[in-house]
Amino acid sequence: MNAQDSSFSASDGFQVIESMIQQAKNRFSENGFLYLLWGWTVFVCSLGQFILHRMHVERHDAIWALTWVAVIIQFVYLIKRKKVQKVKTYTDEILAYVWLVFVVLMVWIGFMLGRILPFSQMYYISVFFLILYGMPTVLSGILLRFRPLVMGGIFCWLLVFLSLFIQPVYYPLLLTAAVVAAWIIPGYLLRSRYKQQESEKLSA
Repeated sequence: MNAQDSSFSASDGFQVIESMIQQAKNRFSENGFLYLLWGWTVFVCSLGQFILHRMHVERHDAIWALTWVAVIIQFVYLIKRKKVQKVKTYTDEILAYVWLVFVVLMVWIGFMLGRILPFSQMYYISVFFLILYGMPTVLSGILLRFRPLVMGGIFCWLLVFLSLFIQPVYYPLLLTAAVVAAWIIPGYLLRSRYKQQESEKLSA
């Protein structure tokens, strides 16, 4: 093999590697389903809690039991997705760990504050959740190179600042606004982008 052949092979190899990197960057295996699932679940629960409280229902927080339905749906979805997913990128793996850390923090903070705060002050948990919502949402947006998620996560943090100026009884409405901006809108945009890429694959 002469020098010219070696030079060409090296160049061709770098092009192949670069092509693989770009495909990994541009491949949207994220179809937005989980963002929509949890976005709408939290939307219904937070808005429902506010309405039930205004109706003077004593255990207005009981509506959050609906999240267990979402947990079951997510569990079934992830099992089915794992069976059909052919390639798992490094980004997919990092995203999974990001959201795992988020869930662990949510459970621990919810448990600890639930033990410390009296029932009449449970609304303050919403502010801590807003801080947590922003973390995985911003990181997911950065990893996926998807600006709506980044902006949605930042919006969650801005709502934390807003909470300083409103009464705690309205904190569930902040959660409602947060998930619309951070999960529901980006979820639909992700779904649209995913469908577009799948359509392009079929027409290619």
